[in-house]
Amino acid sequence: MYEQFKARAEAVGAEVSRFQTRAVAIDFIAGFLQREGVADAPHCHALWAESPFLDGIDRRKLSAVAGVKFQVTRELAAEARFGISQMEWALADTGTLAQDSSAIQQRLVSSLPTIHIALVPTSGLLPDMPALLTRMNPAECGYIAMITGPSRTADIERVLTIGVHGPKRLVIVFVDELGGAC
Repeated sequence: MYEQFKARAEAVGAEVSRFQTRAVAIDFIAGFLQREGVADAPHCHALWAESPFLDGIDRRKLSAVAGVKFQVTRELAAEARFGISQMEWALADTGTLAQDSSAIQQRLVSSLPTIHIALVPTSGLLPDMPALLTRMNPAECGYIAMITGPSRTADIERVLTIGVHGPKRLVIVFVDELGGAC
């Protein structure tokens, strides 16, 4: 299923990687942020929303990267270049990420920054929407987020524009250690 998800997500402009452990994923994210110019300045910093991925890890390595912040506010999110959040599920048939995003911090970091880095437990990889609906009850979720590729629209004279209503880039990072391999 991973290969199918990767092919579908990359077809709509997402970048997809997979790592066995959180430690290797952290190394990838830290390197990615540094290569892309993260800095402790407006429009250059990264904002990381609280998530199970962060539970029990030593944040010093991440905090050592200048510009990585863990306090999510609307103001910081509006000025962030990078937003990092954990998504719960990924749908292989469409390359779509899915999440109960009732927490405002998740929505802020996944929709306001220019680049969204989405962390996904590999065990959250599902074949399709019917499989998702066996795990998520829409009546019990305050806000369901579905993300397929970078933000795009063609509603003005049918000209495709990337990043108007959300991130211009979507980087998806699967982590096996967060919940098994598919």
